[in-house]
Amino acid sequence: MYFTEFLVVFIILFAATGIGNGSTFRTVGVIFDRTQAGPVLGWTSAVAAYGSFIAPEVIKGQLNAGTPEMAMYGFAVFYALCLILNWWFYLRSDAEIKNP
Repeated sequence: MYFTEFLVVFIILFAATGIGNGSTFRTVGVIFDRTQAGPVLGWTSAVAAYGSFIAPEVIKGQLNAGTPEMAMYGFAVFYALCLILNWWFYLRSDAEIKNP
């Protein structure tokens, strides 16, 4: 019934995840010096691994509740917030640490 909409939102979700993942790991090398970058990347990887567990659990819970679209909307809001925060701290012209 809503397969096309679900598929489009899911593809956007995974594209945003991939872009966010790549930019996060690239940004760590810009923000931190060599001695700090390794541990920060390890911690970031651990948090990312937890995300691959929690996302399906959230979707499963919303499917059981009969409102799977709420999980997709929630993820979309989360990624939009992450994009705004990344822009604010690293991409705007007068940012303290400029990520090229």
